[in-house]
Amino acid sequence: MIYQLSLRDVLALGFMTFALFVGAGNIVFPPMVGIQSGEYIWIAAIGFLITAVGLPICTIIALARSGGGIEVISSPIGKIAGLILATICYLLIGPLFAIPRTATISFEVGFLPLVNNHNGTPLLLYSIIYFLCVTVLSLYPSKLLDIIGYFLAPVKIIALIILSLSVFICHHDNTSLTLATATQDYQKSAFCTGFLNGYLTMDTLGALVFGVVIVNAIKSRGIKKPEVLVYYTIMAGLISSIGLTIVYLGLLKLGSSTNGLVNQHADGATILNVYVNNTFGYIGSVFLAILIFIACILTAVGLTCAWVDFVTKYFKLSYKSLVCFLSLFSMLISNLGLDFLIKLSIPILTIIYPPCIILVVLSFTLTWWYNNTRVFIPTILISLIFSTLDALKFIDLKSKINLLIHWPLINEISWLLPTITVLIIAGITDRIIGLR
Repeated sequence: MIYQLSLRDVLALGFMTFALFVGAGNIVFPPMVGIQSGEYIWIAAIGFLITAVGLPICTIIALARSGGGIEVISSPIGKIAGLILATICYLLIGPLFAIPRTATISFEVGFLPLVNNHNGTPLLLYSIIYFLCVTVLSLYPSKLLDIIGYFLAPVKIIALIILSLSVFICHHDNTSLTLATATQDYQKSAFCTGFLNGYLTMDTLGALVFGVVIVNAIKSRGIKKPEVLVYYTIMAGLISSIGLTIVYLGLLKLGSSTNGLVNQHADGATILNVYVNNTFGYIGSVFLAILIFIACILTAVGLTCAWVDFVTKYFKLSYKSLVCFLSLFSMLISNLGLDFLIKLSIPILTIIYPPCIILVVLSFTLTWWYNNTRVFIPTILISLIFSTLDALKFIDLKSKINLLIHWPLINEISWLLPTITVLIIAGITDRIIGLR
């Protein structure tokens, strides 16, 4: 039995955690925040980092403390409700959206600019090669720390550092030295807008799924004692959070530095492609394609291993068969196109994300209450109700609903204040009722 990891293993674990988090969406989204937030970039950055770095790392730690996955930390809301929540998360972060999206985004951001063919054939060929790589890497989960932590993750980190540092080293005569004027949303509330944009990276939702991969990687090194497991998870989280913060700040600065090169409302892929072309030329485009490919494939492998691990708990199916099936299914879904995947998933993600955030936060308060169910259920339920109201805007119904109570922040983080209010009421009620 091993009771401690070597420094080399701890660093590899931190690198692997970092690598699993940073997919293509995490690379293309911060530049948009950077250019759109204008003079409020650092205020927006604080909000962005809370949800894009802080919450996901807290989720990993929460899973380690519970000794299991999302179905374990959701036990206070009941076995059936917890299983439903876990199933929805795994479907969204698995075959229905996140895994196919890694292939589609890596193609559109990295490789589409290199080919002068916008029909479906290049994406089909690319997705076949991409998911073959995902399959091979996912078939041997016990080797993830060696394959990702010692090799692919360092390559990814070095590439991201080069991209981020180039913002401070390289300057261009045609680049505006002044920041763009912040868009209306950032002028109104830079912190809240940054907070919401960070939450839309779905890293907390992803952490609920592949957090178990990180925990299992530690266990594969012989670490079994719960307190030691939590300790190394925290260490991995700290290393990962430092890396994520540095990269996100660099990419935020990259976005702000492209004022004068691209339209302020350009998407992240365009911002990155214009920047690397302007900085490195055609070699820059090749560099970006390789970086995006590695970033996405590592995230896809983590999600694949986590999804298969979840399914095998409830069905007696072969691990290898499930990996092959998931890769094939994800490959087919990825060819539906990015726009279709996003339109299909956004309303569902808007509904499910806030309850997951509250679940993670409440998992750290288990010893506070006489009856956890008494506090968890009403608090998570109210967050679900308000996140559902927020999602109605995507089907043009929100404007038809006249809310009798207009909560503060209703247009920014609409679920937050109602949830805190119900949490306080539920907590007081729990104290009054006690053990009855």
